[in-house]
Amino acid sequence: MLRYLLHPVFLLLCAISAQAADTAAELPNQRARFALVWEAAQHGPDPAWRALADGLQSYPLYPYLELSALKRRIGEVKRDEVDKFLATWPGTLPAQQLRETFLEELARRSAWKDYVDFYNARGDAEFGVEVRCNALKARLALGQALDFEHDVQPLWLTASSLPDACDAAIAWAKTKDKLSAALIWQRIDLAARAGHAGVIDSLAGLLEGAERAAAEHTAAAIRDPAAALNQAMAWPDATHSREAAALALSRLARRDSDAAIATSATLGEHFHFDGEQRGRIARTIAIVRASSFAPDALQRLTALPADAADDSTREWRVRAAVAAQDWNAALAALDALAPAQAADAHWRYLRARTLVKLERSEEAEKIFAEVAREANFHGFLAADWLKQPYAICPNEAPPEADAADTVRRDPSLTRAFEFFAIARLPEARREWEFALRGFDARQRRAAAAAASQLGWYDRAVYTLNQGDDLHLYDLRFPLARREQIERDAHSAGIDPAWAYAIIRAESAWTTDARSGADAWGLMQLLPGTARQLAKVEKVAFSGAPALFDPDLNIRLGTRYLSNLADRYDGSPWLASAAYNAGQDPVGRWLAARDALEPDFFIETIPYKETRDYVARVLAFSVIYDWRLHGSALPLISRLPRAGQAHTEPSADSPRKPVMCPTAAASSTPAIAVPGVAATTAGSARR
Repeated sequence: MLRYLLHPVFLLLCAISAQAADTAAELPNQRARFALVWEAAQHGPDPAWRALADGLQSYPLYPYLELSALKRRIGEVKRDEVDKFLATWPGTLPAQQLRETFLEELARRSAWKDYVDFYNARGDAEFGVEVRCNALKARLALGQALDFEHDVQPLWLTASSLPDACDAAIAWAKTKDKLSAALIWQRIDLAARAGHAGVIDSLAGLLEGAERAAAEHTAAAIRDPAAALNQAMAWPDATHSREAAALALSRLARRDSDAAIATSATLGEHFHFDGEQRGRIARTIAIVRASSFAPDALQRLTALPADAADDSTREWRVRAAVAAQDWNAALAALDALAPAQAADAHWRYLRARTLVKLERSEEAEKIFAEVAREANFHGFLAADWLKQPYAICPNEAPPEADAADTVRRDPSLTRAFEFFAIARLPEARREWEFALRGFDARQRRAAAAAASQLGWYDRAVYTLNQGDDLHLYDLRFPLARREQIERDAHSAGIDPAWAYAIIRAESAWTTDARSGADAWGLMQLLPGTARQLAKVEKVAFSGAPALFDPDLNIRLGTRYLSNLADRYDGSPWLASAAYNAGQDPVGRWLAARDALEPDFFIETIPYKETRDYVARVLAFSVIYDWRLHGSALPLISRLPRAGQAHTEPSADSPRKPVMCPTAAASSTPAIAVPGVAATTAGSARR
């Protein structure tokens, strides 16, 4: 105890403990003390941290001190201590976290009676699979009956591996002959669709004879489809082996469509594939051929039987026709879209553009006029074709008073905001999500507004994402760090609206964003790229975590964006594509289709993520341009043809007004196709 109290952290805490705060005016002092006391609570002993925490009882994050201390010594915690904490902090995230931790400990102790009592006190709705399986294990240990259909089957029917805690329930089901071959195959099918060969391996052991062999064939089809197909001629033409062969062919097609085409012809003589299997194989081959724009892609997509086509094949049929500049085929492909697809602004715009190519401008004009009423990429393009203002209808109404009051008084949201204030963003997000589960739409809007006022901008972006909330542009497209972004963008020679759009598309203003590709911060920079840029910019770079500093991230990110633009004659849309997909793929696409007009080129980008990304960035550029200036550069001015020089806007660049269209739209002007408009629509990471 004495040695612990002599630790420098506790000496510092003791030095400031006399300044304990019990009023809001002392909040900065409480924040400074909390971080150190929290560390103490995580390391113990209890008397030490409790003495140092005197005066923090009113601090919003105080329950996390108690929680940390209980979790630290969970192996010796008694049920009454947990009950006391839950009673003190009912309905809170810390209470939920302790409940889950204590259930895990009770399972480790095999204290099954306490486990069942504690579990049943809350029901199973909010618990994960392992906790639910331990509850079943506890009931079995206590001699209680299980109901297979209610208790076990919902856990069984999953594509993923089950935790060890589920072994007891599965073993019970086997002894009761509940796991029929049909149920085993139902789970194998789920695992096959998810590509989980290991799960299928474990399930194969529950089968016998030919069915076990067929399950092994299925796992082999996932692991190495080419090798599996080399053996497939020796498989029986039975239901499950036939399905394994169809699975292998579909998976091979994604890797080597030529090999899949050749092999399917041979296997078709051995296996009597049914219509669904033949259609699935043909569909996969056609999509793969289309995504690489193989010469036979359009023919394969057009020839697909109606029952084999799906939304993806119908969309790729349009793209293949556009890439071939076969406008009659493109119109036929657009006619074949499902009604829900055809109603989307994306495909309506492409129909209008195709009609222009077919010299049916009067029909195109009507479609452009409808699409131009939408505030999105294709809506903005349609407005450019008609030389109309952009249709943006902002809602700037403040949150309703009662909703704002509820938000202000909500303890979970208070804790979320406090974690944000002390830069503990993961904990802040957990409390935020916990709070929002109990909010209605009005309260969610009020919470987003409150977060934005504190500078926590990403909460509004993620929260206000549907319905009327989409019109809350001031919250969804914040003009955060304006002075810095305008300074760094101008210094790099790029449009600030474009820089804003990249930030919004990359991280949605999440300062500590980190991708699976190891991209960091607001503009999602790779550490290696950032290090090179920092040398050129002559700024200090201490390593990847430094990219969570918005100042550094924006300075390096705008410079990188400028470097990319220089590689593509200043073109924002091509630089945006390279920012997302990398320069090598963009180079391949340009080599194959650089003659396409930019809106058509964007549609033929093989990567869905990049297609959507480019459209999103360009639309965001319009919105941010309007937010910055009250009007916007024409979107078409950001879409030069490949190889055509693009210069950043100047003070006297022509701009477009923004207006909210009335319910009864006035007559639209005749379709206009100026020279720039003819180029309209116009991850390897950084």
